[in-house]
Amino acid sequence: MTALFDGVAGLLTGTFGTIVEYRRDGRLEWADIPSTFREQPIEVTDAEGRDVLIIAPTWRVIRSLVPDLKRDDLVRPASGKIYRVVNFDPTGSPAADAQVLCQLEEWYG
Repeated sequence: MTALFDGVAGLLTGTFGTIVEYRRDGRLEWADIPSTFREQPIEVTDAEGRDVLIIAPTWRVIRSLVPDLKRDDLVRPASGKIYRVVNFDPTGSPAADAQVLCQLEEWYG
């Protein structure tokens, strides 16, 4: 059944996404990751099926591109601002290219 969803996240990222720089906490090098960054609020469905408004900036990325993702990792979108990962949840898709949704806060480190 997962084959039905395989490739959809990658297609959406390729169409609506951009390159966002990603840096693991404690490392110096940045990696270019195709993904979707949003500063404006978004509405998502939680694990119980309820609609939830996220007002923090968000970063949606294919999980396999950031397999060691953790809190305090940093992202830098095209604006040049740096954001810290404060929370993240998988989207619930069973696809091989399933995404994770990260909530961010601006980092002034």
